[in-house]
Amino acid sequence: MDLTTLFGALAGLFAIAAGIMMKSSGGLSIAQFILFWNFPSILITFGGSFAATLINYPLKQVFGVVQIAKKVLTEPDEDTSRLIGTFVSLAQKAKKEGFLSLESDIKRIDNDFLKRGMGLVIDGQDQEFIRSLLETEVNFIAERHRIGQEIFLMMGTYSPAFGMIGTIIGLIQMLANLQDQSQIASGMAVALLTTFYGATASYLIFLPIAGKLKRRSETELHIKEIIIRGVLLIQSGTTPSVIEANLQAYLEPNMRKIRAAAERAGLA
Repeated sequence: MDLTTLFGALAGLFAIAAGIMMKSSGGLSIAQFILFWNFPSILITFGGSFAATLINYPLKQVFGVVQIAKKVLTEPDEDTSRLIGTFVSLAQKAKKEGFLSLESDIKRIDNDFLKRGMGLVIDGQDQEFIRSLLETEVNFIAERHRIGQEIFLMMGTYSPAFGMIGTIIGLIQMLANLQDQSQIASGMAVALLTTFYGATASYLIFLPIAGKLKRRSETELHIKEIIIRGVLLIQSGTTPSVIEANLQAYLEPNMRKIRAAAERAGLA
């Protein structure tokens, strides 16, 4: 699990809980939190948001977004510096022993995209074919991620609206029973809960997840761009030193310094 996502969600819930406790005149008690639980309000807010999302997107895409979110939010980022080192090692071996000698090394690589790219090189495919195949896969990945982001953005848009719908329903029911003055205050509290649920779901869950998906997707696509570049450089027979210099252009300046320092330490 991405620790920043988990920490952010827990911090948000803690801040809301702390605010509830600070505003409670009767001190800390379970009863204070029970006031914020109302199943019909939850059903209207989350059920309505989910139903509206189903209208907007095919069922397969809606349920598929769970796997996209799980993959993007839980998989660790690839170490770009380590990735460059892998390409340099492969290029050195290919220069000495040829592409076929890389088969055993490819089997030990965890990155499936890199493994497929180098497999095409070993099979003797030309550069344009390799580029076209890998870029097509990247385009499909980007499209799946875009749909995932859109779905969470839509749910973040719908949930406050359905929260307001739940509030309106509650107010209508409350106004229909104005003769019972004792129920007005409690009825108003229940009516406003759906707005609370909708705003919390939108700004603490759906929209932040959409933002995190966007960032992680950009990072994953950046890694795949490096892999495509590295695979094509190896296929063209470029020397290891040129490959390293080429791929280091994708690193941030501070990462280049760290990698250079590590190389100097290794030589020492």
